[in-house]
Amino acid sequence: IDMKVIRGADIVPTKSNEQYFINGDVIGLVGKPLLDILNSADFKVFNLEAPLTYNKTHIEKSGPVLKANPLVINGLKKLGVNLLTLANNHILDYSEKGLFDTINSLDENGIAYIGAGRDYSAAKKTKVFEVEGVRLGFYACAEHEFSIATRKTAGANPFDVIQSYSQIAKLRKNCDFLVVLYHGGKEYYRYPSPKLQRYCRTFVDSGADLVICQHSHCVGTKEKYKDKEIVYGQGNFIFDEGNDEFWNSAVLREIKLEKDRKPRIRYIPVVNENSTIRLAQTEE
Repeated sequence: IDMKVIRGADIVPTKSNEQYFINGDVIGLVGKPLLDILNSADFKVFNLEAPLTYNKTHIEKSGPVLKANPLVINGLKKLGVNLLTLANNHILDYSEKGLFDTINSLDENGIAYIGAGRDYSAAKKTKVFEVEGVRLGFYACAEHEFSIATRKTAGANPFDVIQSYSQIAKLRKNCDFLVVLYHGGKEYYRYPSPKLQRYCRTFVDSGADLVICQHSHCVGTKEKYKDKEIVYGQGNFIFDEGNDEFWNSAVLREIKLEKDRKPRIRYIPVVNENSTIRLAQTEE
């Protein structure tokens, strides 16, 4: 076994950099040193925090509504994205049509996704991938905001204090390494609430090998619990929205599994530069 997975956080193509995505110019988007690191991975996972749609009608909600030009799929393919998580508070911003457009585009371009679907039964589905002889399992869910699926309506997989842990325990039986991706917490805050910490520890109790929280838009804290790692925020990957320490710095997570099957986790710091992302250098 010699398998490497890279997990990055939020991708939202914006007007400032969408042309890089549309043209498939990934060197312009991430720079060659970072692209070389991404290309060295056997499997790459990110969170797509905006629907890919031309739909002009958004839902009523508090906070911003997000969407991206569907042609940005060219850049996602060139980056070699294997899996996108859609369990977040923006995937339904442009209604069910926006989500359906996104799902159809990912299906047509061979990019797998989890965490959202045409109803709750579809949204809660997990996925297992065999990579270099290792069965990788992924579960994704989101806190209850404006994007949650129901039995009859489309949206993101909702976190549930009974169903979520039951699904993780079931998935545990079918994989060698299980990653839980939880979209929640407090924005621009680096620490978990006591409740979020309890939730994440219970993910580990239920079978998770690694728990990653997103939504804070900043690099957060991490903890070891029962010899497993819980991460409370990676920052954004490509989301050119703000200009402060939260938005301008992030980490990628490189997970290596070798013969003993114990994960070696390395953090790769990245920085926002001229609306794109770059590998951090020296003191950065």
